Amino acid sequence: MKIAIVMGSDSDFPVVEKGLKILNDFSVEVDVRVISAHRTPFTALEFAKNAEENGYELIIGAAGKAAHLPGVLAGCTPLPVIGLPIKASELDGMDALLAIVQMPPGVPVATVAINSAENAALLAVQILSVKYPELRNKFKEYKEQMAQKVVEKDRKLNKKINNK
Repeated sequence: MKIAIVMGSDSDFPVVEKGLKILNDFSVEVDVRVISAHRTPFTALEFAKNAEENGYELIIGAAGKAAHLPGVLAGCTPLPVIGLPIKASELDGMDALLAIVQMPPGVPVATVAINSAENAALLAVQILSVKYPELRNKFKEYKEQMAQKVVEKDRKLNKKINNK
């Protein structure tokens, strides 16, 4: 189980790093690359074209501003692509979100919220869990732990309110 996270710029890494941590926690093999759809278009095309042959099962494309990278990757590979819009301009990431989500028919890019690397990673885990039951089990545990944290916060809040 191997995925690639491809960023349009190394300045995207502080956002991407949050998702990378989650993927590492789930023991998913990840390669992180900086490849620009605009400055290194032929590299982007070659990467996407050869991604399946190179053992990748999914790609997360992180990009800001014009944010064509996820769409370019999706146009050149049969693998699922998750678009991660990055807030990188005065438009607060809306430019990237719209560039990624508005794909033409036949070239889907699953898109998460602006700067939501955690959700991109979790969606990748869910997609891979169709093939890897061990990931499905880890994801179920993750959701249970998340629920328990909410229950505990609820308990603490109600204790604080009721002890006044």
